[in-house]
Formats: sequence, C-alpha cells, structure tokens
Amino acid sequence: MYKLLFSCILIVFFSASYGQIGGKHVYEFLNLVTSPRQAALGGKTVTIYDNDVNQAHYNPATINADMDNHLALNYGSYFGEVSYGTASYAYTYDRRVQTFQAGVNYVNYGTFDGRDENGIATSEFTGSEIALSFGYAYNVPYSELYLGASAKLIASTLESYNSYGGAIDLGALYIDQDNDINYGLVIRNIGTQFTTYSGTREKLPLEIMAGISQELENVPIRWHLTLENLQQWNIAFSNPARAEGTIDGGAVEEKVSFFNNALRHVIVGAELFPTKGFNLRVGYNFRRAEELKLLEQRNFSGISVGFGLKFNKIKFDYSYSRYTLAANTSLFGLTINFQE
Repeated sequence: MYKLLFSCILIVFFSASYGQIGGKHVYEFLNLVTSPRQAALGGKTVTIYDNDVNQAHYNPATINADMDNHLALNYGSYFGEVSYGTASYAYTYDRRVQTFQAGVNYVNYGTFDGRDENGIATSEFTGSEIALSFGYAYNVPYSELYLGASAKLIASTLESYNSYGGAIDLGALYIDQDNDINYGLVIRNIGTQFTTYSGTREKLPLEIMAGISQELENVPIRWHLTLENLQQWNIAFSNPARAEGTIDGGAVEEKVSFFNNALRHVIVGAELFPTKGFNLRVGYNFRRAEELKLLEQRNFSGISVGFGLKFNKIKFDYSYSRYTLAANTSLFGLTINFQE
C-alpha cells in the first residue's frame, strides 16, 4: 500500500512538472532545474560558457578554467512539502589537465500519511533522492570544440523501498568566436539501476537536447534557443478538457497538430547584461505552457523570469517560474568565488 500511495503522489508531482514526458521513468528528479539562472531562461540551457559552475549539471562540456574554485549552492521549494537543493564546485588542478567539477542534486518529498489496504492510518513515511556527480571537459587541440562527460551515482528512498543506480551525461560544445555563437549537444542520463525497489527494473529518463545561443553585437543581450526531448518526436498529448462532444453523447479527443507538437520541443530565453554584475533573464517553455494552460483563462504558464546580482566575490541569483494559478516555483542561488 505504501508503494502504491507514493507512486500516485510521484506521478501527480512529475506530471505537473513534466507533463507527458514525466512520470514514466525512475529517478525523474534528475531532470529538475538545477539553478535559478537555468530556470529563468526556460529550464534547459546547454550553451552557457562562462564562470557559472551550475552549468556543468546540464552540459559537462561547458566545464572550464573560469569556474575554478567556484562553489554554487541552490535551493527551491516546489509543490507542497517538496524541497530541492543542488551544489556544484569546480577546481583546476593543472591548466594542461583542465578543470574537474563535482556536484550534488537532492530532493526531499516531505512526510506522507501511511495507509494499509483497508484505508486505516498507519505510521508516517518519507521519501528522498540524491545524485552525486563528477564531471570533466576536454578542449580538442587547435579547435573551439569542447567535449565533456559527467558520471552520476544515484540513491533513492521511498518509504522502506530503496534503489541505487548510475548514469553518465555526454556533452559537446562548439564556440564560433567570430560571431559569438555557441552550439551545444547533450545526451543525459545514460544509465541503469544497480538495485531496484522491488525486483522490477525501470528505465532512466534519457534525454537528448541541442541548443544555440548568441550575444548580440550592439545590444547587451544573449539569446538562447534549446530543443528538448529530441529522443522522442511525439511528446504531445490530447487534453480531455478540449474533447469535442458528438451527437450520440460520445467525445472526439483533441487532435494535436504537427506544428503544435514541434513547438513543444522548443525553449527560448534571453539574458540582459550577461557579463555584468547585474543581469535580467526571461524564458518561455512552450511544452509547459501548452500542457498546463487552462481553457478560456490566461494563466501565463511557461513563463519564467529572474535576475543575478554580484557583490565582489559573491553572486546571488533568483528565478520565478510560472506553472499554474496555484503552483509556482522560486529558486534561490548563491555562488562564491574562492579564488585569491
């Protein structure tokens, strides 16, 4: 009964967060947004190449020497009692060896009331998941091509059930210096469960993403375009609320067009003053907007905004992401530069 109850809760949670894509795999928390900057730009940006050590969580190819001795801590409160935190640190051992990065993602689902098969209350229980990662990037000699990989160890506890697994992320980044354009490609969560919850082996949330970004020449803006979930073309689903009634009392489900499905792969974002001490950010996630919008009511799902503010060697980041009228998320981040 505990497992069934908790599974239902997780499906509700991840359906709200990821719609049709979520709720189908184990360790879905691996796809949660890792930092306020990421969240403000729409949730999945794979082309940021600067001293933001958080970026290594989404594309290990972006690990670079400018991240050396930077520590980032992020925290957010999701729906209900769900809380989420991440940390990332990079260290350059040798300029020839380049830079290593280590990180952690942790989610706590809060406390739940246990029930037996007859619906009688039993003891409370909790659930949590954590992933430890280690990443490295390599600059192909005499080129602007960067390749990176990140290995993750995963642990999950849902009531009395435990599971352990491992995964790797592979990333590539090409920088066009002449036009200030970055191209990124990432394959995330290639892995397996080492041990299962109750004997059934489940798939990890594999995802392929591609992106492009450019800083404009005469305007202090860098725009970002990301294509998510490229491993699966059809990510749309028919909303039952939009079904049309028939003369015999039946219903004809909504038909999702080719263009609508294509748009659900798209995330756009822009950052004002990307290299300055104060940044403004805005993003739009088409899939989230389409899956969570209400009929005949504008609720601005899919929109996210945020800012970054730097004081000497400390930077504070904040983001606000719109999901529904009743469920929105704020993320807070602090990055400390320990370089002398």
